[in-house]
Amino acid sequence: MSLLAAFLHLAIIVGGPSWYRFFGAGEGFAQLAEQGSPIAGSITALIALVLMLWSLYAFAGAGLVRRPPWLRSVLVIITAIYLVRGMMLLPLALFMPQVVDIFLILSSLICIVVGILHFSGTRQMIWEHS
Repeated sequence: MSLLAAFLHLAIIVGGPSWYRFFGAGEGFAQLAEQGSPIAGSITALIALVLMLWSLYAFAGAGLVRRPPWLRSVLVIITAIYLVRGMMLLPLALFMPQVVDIFLILSSLICIVVGILHFSGTRQMIWEHS
C-alpha cells in the first residue's frame, strides 16, 4: 500500500495542478504547480521517496527482499506514523472542525487501515523471529 501511495504521488506530479487539487494537496500546492515552481513537485517527490523506502521495509518484513538495517525498529516507527496520522482526524474534528474535509477523512481512514496492517505484519514478524 505504501508503494501504491508512492506511485500515486509521482502520478500527481505528472498530472499537474488539477491532480493536486483532486487529491487534496491544497490550493497552495496547485498554484505552485501552475506557476511552474519546483516546490510542489519536490515535496511530493520527497513524500514518494519516503513511501518507497517504507514499502521496501514492509517487503523486507514480509521476507520478500533482503533485510535492511534496523528492520524491526523502523517498522515499528512506520506503523506508529501511520496510526498517529490516521488518528489525527478525531482531535481535528473536535477542535478544528473547519479543516475537516472529505480528503482528510478518507486519507485518515486509509492511514488507520495501513497502520493496522503494518502493526499486524510487524507483530507477526517479531514473534516469528524471537
